Amino acid sequence: LSLHDALPIYKFYLEEAIEDLHSILDMIRWATSRFNDAALYFGHGTDNAWDEALSLTMQALHLPHSLSEHVGDSMLSSRLTKSEREKIAELVLKRVQTRMPLPYITNEAWFCGMPFYVDERVLIPRSPFAELIQNNFEPFVKEAPSHILDMCTGGGCIAIALAHAYPDSQVDAVDISEDALEVADINIQEHQLSHRVYPIHSDLFTNLTGQKYDLIVSNPPYVDAEDMADLPDEYHHEPELALAAGDDGLELVDIMLREAPQYLTDNGWLFIEVGNSEVHMDTRFPGLEVIWLSFENGGQGIFAVNSSTLKNYFNSKD
Repeated sequence: LSLHDALPIYKFYLEEAIEDLHSILDMIRWATSRFNDAALYFGHGTDNAWDEALSLTMQALHLPHSLSEHVGDSMLSSRLTKSEREKIAELVLKRVQTRMPLPYITNEAWFCGMPFYVDERVLIPRSPFAELIQNNFEPFVKEAPSHILDMCTGGGCIAIALAHAYPDSQVDAVDISEDALEVADINIQEHQLSHRVYPIHSDLFTNLTGQKYDLIVSNPPYVDAEDMADLPDEYHHEPELALAAGDDGLELVDIMLREAPQYLTDNGWLFIEVGNSEVHMDTRFPGLEVIWLSFENGGQGIFAVNSSTLKNYFNSKD
């Protein structure tokens, strides 16, 4: 969107801002007001209007997000050129009028302290898996895994973060979506990990016959039918294939739990994120002993289960 495309009320706001505002802080404050006025939803990297405005402004100016923290008010008081103000204003316009999440507008998202390319072919990374990876899956994973599977990899953010956390590992990045794997490959190349992270087109384990993994992680589609109907507008820009998973959100999780034992090593661990569909787990898998994890940085709905527990559970059902 450009100023020419703006609705009259937005065009007035934008032209006024470009003419009257001057500093970085001016633009951040103005963007915050516009976001609050539009009642936007935040949940794709930020959780409030100020942080969203700060992120948008710093990305528009090609400045690191943390710069304002290090140099303080002197940086935020820096004056902007007219073209810089126009660029920020047009990004604000697009965010407000389209309700598109900011990472899709700027094609940049951060995960585990690293930047990734994203577009509407993949989900925007926001998983608590980041904290698990940074803590090396303690206390569950005792030794560095040599072969890791990231199931439903999307843009490859988790797979790449795993490769950084375990520099001697091989990571298979699996997804059913060829579009998603194209984005994953962009990120793999950007992070120079093509020798250790391998994008694989597969419907879950279908094309992985004979493989064994010390660690399997998955952030699969897990949104149940009720939650899908209630999602804010911002989420409808994300691929439904990566979100929806039936009435209880556990259709793919069911398959993974049943098939994972034949792909895990004897001491292997499986970690799956199910989000709000955690409430359906006991009904779908009565008596299955999984370990629900807590996170210092927020988030929920990830469980851990080891290979032997899965084998015993499903053998007892046969």
